[in-house]
Amino acid sequence: MKRSLLLLLPGLLLAACTGTEESTPPTRLAVLTDGGASVRTVTVGGTGVTPAPADPSVTVNGGVTLDTLPGGKRLALTLTGGIESRDVDLADVQPFAPPFEVAGFVSPPCLKTTVLNAQRDRLLTLSQCGSGGTANGTQQLALYRTDGTLVWRAALPVAFTPTDPDAPPVRLALVREGTVDIGIVARPALGGGSEVLRAAVPTSRTGSDLADVSAPVSAPAIRDLAPAPGGSVVYAATDTGVQPLTGTGIPDAAATLPAFGTARVDRLWTGVGSGAGGNLIAAWRDTTLTGGGSEPLRLWDGTRSSAAVVAYVSELRDVTFALDGNLYALTRTSLTSYDTLFGLTQGNWRATTLLSNLNDARAVTWLVP
Repeated sequence: MKRSLLLLLPGLLLAACTGTEESTPPTRLAVLTDGGASVRTVTVGGTGVTPAPADPSVTVNGGVTLDTLPGGKRLALTLTGGIESRDVDLADVQPFAPPFEVAGFVSPPCLKTTVLNAQRDRLLTLSQCGSGGTANGTQQLALYRTDGTLVWRAALPVAFTPTDPDAPPVRLALVREGTVDIGIVARPALGGGSEVLRAAVPTSRTGSDLADVSAPVSAPAIRDLAPAPGGSVVYAATDTGVQPLTGTGIPDAAATLPAFGTARVDRLWTGVGSGAGGNLIAAWRDTTLTGGGSEPLRLWDGTRSSAAVVAYVSELRDVTFALDGNLYALTRTSLTSYDTLFGLTQGNWRATTLLSNLNDARAVTWLVP
């Protein structure tokens, strides 16, 4: 994928310098919409935007999120009841192994969120069932290879169930330290802020399918997590900016990224987290609880002194960076593309609405058709 991106860049640079429109290989965007009840696609590039009805669309049960799998020819669709791999036409369904069908775990699962590591070869998912419409049961983790085989599982200590609507959410990250894959869970803590847990199989038990879980460590509120390039560092969105996590999982305030300032950040996405590589980081502040309205979606390339404003966006649900050099932003009702090269170099983001009138859209990812 990196080589494909490098081959694409000279053409993009030529277009940026000459102002001409260069044909780019097609990219397919998969969108989880209708409150998680359907996945639809739209294809861009090449000859333009393919009309949405010409692209595949399928009905699903309890969709949670979408992730691009290595190579870009398949995606991982997380459903509340399990994960499945699908091809670029949303067909050839291949279920992942059941995660918790052993003694001591709750099955069937109630999956809530899924992430991939920076290396794109492991996938971590969290399950938490509940009662009374609240996810208040045991939190469980499952680590997979991207071919759907299970690596390990873990049950977490009892979690605090907050009543404050502005309590930090449950967020996951996955890093590799040496040869050990470590799952990181940030969740709301009793008394405010977050607590961080780390799950891994010790090297003395390599091959075990049961991970050890650390005791919770208190931390400031963590609003989101996203992997940094390299695979061993994770960025946190906090109430005082974007900060890398320390080895214990605590945001390092002394290393706050100056490009985003020290104001609150609620959502965070990186190019490596999308599978496109590079140093791009996007951040957004969610003001839903304080009246809503549009907030700046900001983008940093690792070199500028401050992050650039891509657009003012309301009800932002997800962002993905694709190999075609575009950032794709999904709101509750629409999908829009932004050209990161033209935007960062010329201030012209060439915003294009790809889908509109969506119903409660939830997640977006890219594929290679």
